[in-house]
Amino acid sequence: MQQAATDFDPPVGPAIDLGNGLRRILAPNASAMTYRGTNTYLLGSTDLAVIDPGPDDPAHLSAILAALGPNQRVSHIIVTHTHVDHSPLAHALGRATGAPILAFGDAMAGRSAVMHDLAYSGLVGGGEGIDTDFCPDRIVRDGEMITGPDWSLEVIHTPGHLGNHIALGWGTACFTADHVMGWASSLVSPPDGDLTDFMASCQRLRARDWQVFHPGHGAPVTDPAGRLDWLIAHRLGREAAILAALSHGPATAHALARAIYTDTPAVFLPAAERNVLAHLIDLTGRSIVSPLGPLAATARFERMT
Repeated sequence: MQQAATDFDPPVGPAIDLGNGLRRILAPNASAMTYRGTNTYLLGSTDLAVIDPGPDDPAHLSAILAALGPNQRVSHIIVTHTHVDHSPLAHALGRATGAPILAFGDAMAGRSAVMHDLAYSGLVGGGEGIDTDFCPDRIVRDGEMITGPDWSLEVIHTPGHLGNHIALGWGTACFTADHVMGWASSLVSPPDGDLTDFMASCQRLRARDWQVFHPGHGAPVTDPAGRLDWLIAHRLGREAAILAALSHGPATAHALARAIYTDTPAVFLPAAERNVLAHLIDLTGRSIVSPLGPLAATARFERMT
């Protein structure tokens, strides 16, 4: 199900026409965690929605502004979530265009009670880069419709990758940001990410008959149902591997990641450890495993069943 790196390699900067009034601009922030870079989408023919302005990069701001035709203006800036590769440019773009910034909330919005308690106890993220300064001009809610003269977007709250993460339904298409991507599975890193919420969001999207997903990184996903089935099965497979490893005795997320992700390059092992921790927190909530002591990133966990 995962695409080869050569399958998606567009130029950085130009606005690529995807049809039906949708264009995509690739930001210049390629990395091991962002693939070719962040996809910024422009939707509409006159009053445009900019979805995920991207990182705070003057060249990318110039590329977005250069894509505007003589009879076009940015009317809405929509941020799907507050990771630093998606949201920071929103404020500069807002100043340049006068358009309001819409999002589910600030960096803490949508965080589950479990993750709120873990953060309060001192658990911090794994360095994924949270835009803690982000503040939208207008908060949008699950089920709300955001509209322009020739487009309409349905806000779908999809927490998991981040508590404030939203997808945007556009007819039978959906802008899935970092929840569903074609090139890799989504990172879930507590306390900002929540695997219990992630799986529920996958099931929620799976209940709809989508034709295409436009992700935050990588190429359009043309088999949404198949991709969601793969993501769900992938997570269930990781869960089974964690439980199998714990059958030999208690272990930490650090030890489990290195025992399970044996083919993973070293640069990705810290992210793998955060994913394992997300599974362990989810399994704790389901009374399948239990920490030996307080629930924490460094705790040793044992099987209960």
